[in-house]
Amino acid sequence: MLIELQIENVAIIDKLRITFNEGFNVLTGETGAGKSILIDSLGALLGSRVSRELIRSGAEKASVQGLFSCEGNSDSIRDLLESYGIEPQDDNSILISRTFTENGKNICRINGTLTNVAMLKDIGQKLVDIHGQHDNQSLSRPETHIEILDLFAGQELAEVKSKYWENLSEYNELKAKLKTLTGEGKERQRTMDMLRYQIDEIEGARLYVGEDEELEQQSRILAHAEEIISSFSRAYNYIYGDDNDNQGALDMLGLSLEAIGEVQDIDPRYESIYSTLLDLQEKLKEVSRETRNIRDSIEYDPRLHASVEERISLIQNLKRKYGESIEDILSFLDDAKKRLDEMERSDELIEKLNNEIRIKEETLHKCCAKMNKLRKDSAKLLESGIRKELTYLEMPKTQFEVLIESCPEEGFNENGTDRVEFLFSPNMGENLKPLSKIASGGEMSRVMLAIKSIIADIDSIPTLVFDEIDTGVSGKAASKVGEKLKAVSGGHQVICITHHAQIACLADAHYLIHKQEKDGRTLTSVAQLDVQGQEKEITRLLSGEHATDAARELARELLGQKNRSV
Repeated sequence: MLIELQIENVAIIDKLRITFNEGFNVLTGETGAGKSILIDSLGALLGSRVSRELIRSGAEKASVQGLFSCEGNSDSIRDLLESYGIEPQDDNSILISRTFTENGKNICRINGTLTNVAMLKDIGQKLVDIHGQHDNQSLSRPETHIEILDLFAGQELAEVKSKYWENLSEYNELKAKLKTLTGEGKERQRTMDMLRYQIDEIEGARLYVGEDEELEQQSRILAHAEEIISSFSRAYNYIYGDDNDNQGALDMLGLSLEAIGEVQDIDPRYESIYSTLLDLQEKLKEVSRETRNIRDSIEYDPRLHASVEERISLIQNLKRKYGESIEDILSFLDDAKKRLDEMERSDELIEKLNNEIRIKEETLHKCCAKMNKLRKDSAKLLESGIRKELTYLEMPKTQFEVLIESCPEEGFNENGTDRVEFLFSPNMGENLKPLSKIASGGEMSRVMLAIKSIIADIDSIPTLVFDEIDTGVSGKAASKVGEKLKAVSGGHQVICITHHAQIACLADAHYLIHKQEKDGRTLTSVAQLDVQGQEKEITRLLSGEHATDAARELARELLGQKNRSV
């Protein structure tokens, strides 16, 4: 659900912050107060295109920020966030922000991570569904119609679809392999030549795991050979003494042993010290031998050093081409050999792949046929249910049908081979036409309300926004719309902009959008109304700016019916 929305420098909004509630949220206000600007801002936050005109006059940029909770569909949202490299929050909250400037630049963030508008749109579609006087309502996109029908069809279709997706993935892999093997002659030959070159280059290097680390160590030693020889020579002299008769550590330790040896029998403690000195003498002799061996084993050889550096350079070049480590390079070599072998045995493999593809196509066609039948069966029930809901919403003459066309010649897509589109006619006797092309914003919103009423229990989108869904409806129809919105809000957060008191009176949270002039500028503010404020606003909706006693009485009566079950 949408927890909080912050808007800055959008149209006539200077700064605005609104905290929404669960259930049924209603926004009202006088014409031009900025109600639809809130919806435009939310749409911008969710990836819709924005116009420069949306930026407040005199401001260089505008920004919108929204805090969402995705408790109900946290797994799918979390998976989507992770696929974009965005860290999900432990409390399942999502913080989205978008700043847009006059020169068209956008700065988008999700949970603090920089993203792009396409990501906002992808994630936003799982958080909010906007319906009303806007191009971004989902019913205006025919590709969503099949999603709605499949959702309505339920678990049986979902299981067939899951099996279909699994087979489609395998089918596409087989097609890709076949394309590689049967590609144009020149392209295929180029691929084989490249594989042979890569195999020869890697095999010619005769790499072994750990070689790069050994070479790096050898290079460091050779680069510091003189320094190492000097250091170990001095260390050896300090232990054994030098040619100038200077005593070393062993000489001094021997003198210490002689001194303690003269008195070691007097006290057991002295004997212990003597024994420790003997151990030290043996260890120091061992260290001196190792020091001498290291000193004598190192000899700076410029040709050897150059050879080691050349080998390191060769391995680094192979890493740039084939992988970050020698293990990766050798793994690439194995894959290249397999690919080349497959291509050299192409005739046999092509026949095998064609057989596997034919089998997969048969399986996919069976899945598509089953999905087509389930969709057609469900479409009849959906049509009946929506017509019933639209009649309840005072649209009794509306015709609604689900068109399902099977198009196997177009190939397999994520939904099979079916194309689904909702057909609509607002009046009896008129030809049915695509809903997305002929329905007005208000009509489409009521169709969506009818759909949401039917699939409310299985729809995972947590927040539904209806912008002036009551446009052109009478008081009686508005009451029905309000009751239906209230019912849908039992399973979803509903945010609704309305001009009808019959809808506003049912709100769980009622917000007043108000505009005022300050310092020669028009500003928009928002406030959640208490009981008295709601009564006053509903009275205004009933009678206009000049409240009457009759309007006040009716407002109280409407509010008194608020808790009546729908």
